[in-house]
Amino acid sequence: MYFYNPETNEFSFIADPDANLPPTRYNDGKCDPAGRLWVGSMGMEDPIEYRSSLYRLDHDLKINKMLDSITVSNGICWSLDKRKMYYIDTPTMKVRVFDYDDETGNISNERIAVEIPEGMGGPDGMTIDSEGNLWVCLWGGACVGCFNPETGELLRKIDVPAKNVTSCAFGGKDLKTLFITCASLYMSPEDITKYPLAGNLFAIDLDVKGVPAFLFKDR
Repeated sequence: MYFYNPETNEFSFIADPDANLPPTRYNDGKCDPAGRLWVGSMGMEDPIEYRSSLYRLDHDLKINKMLDSITVSNGICWSLDKRKMYYIDTPTMKVRVFDYDDETGNISNERIAVEIPEGMGGPDGMTIDSEGNLWVCLWGGACVGCFNPETGELLRKIDVPAKNVTSCAFGGKDLKTLFITCASLYMSPEDITKYPLAGNLFAIDLDVKGVPAFLFKDR
C-alpha cells in the first residue's frame, strides 16, 4: 500500500501485509463512513483459492486483517445507517452482510444478503443508492443488477455492451448518473466480436440517487 501525491507524482510506502504470501495484488477498496480504508487482495495473475484477505487501514496507518480465506476480494459498501457492511468474494456468488460498528470499525454476525441468480455472472464491484439498494456489477454477465439487501430480490437489471462488468459508482452533480467500468481481458474471439466496446467506461442516467463517497482520514 502507498500514498500517492498526484501533484509531485511521488509514492509513500505504507505497508505490504501480503509480503510473505504467494504473489497477490489488491483489488477493490473503499473508505468506510469513519474514513478508514478497506481493501482486499487476490492472486496476481489467477485467483488463489482461500489465500487472500480483506484488510482495514486505520487513521493511525495500522493495518488490520478483517477477513481471511478469501479468493477474489471485490465490492464493498456500507448501509445508510452505518450499521451494516456489505462485501463480495466473487467465487461465492453471494453478497455477505456483517454488523458494522462505525466507532471501532469492527464487523460481526456474518450472513448472506444476496445470492446471485444462476447465469447472471459473478458479482464484482458494488455500490449503494440513497434508497439502500445494492448495485452489483456482474463479471461475465454483461449487466449491473440492483438488489434489495433486505430480501435479496433482484429489482432491476441494466444491460451493458461489455461482457465483463467490473465496477460502478454514482456521480454527476445530482448523483443520478451511474458510471460503469468493464474489462476487455479473458475474452474469446467470439466475445470480442460480440462486445467491441469492451474496456470502455459507460454512464446511464437513473431515477435514483447515489450517496457521496467517504474519504480517508489519517491521524
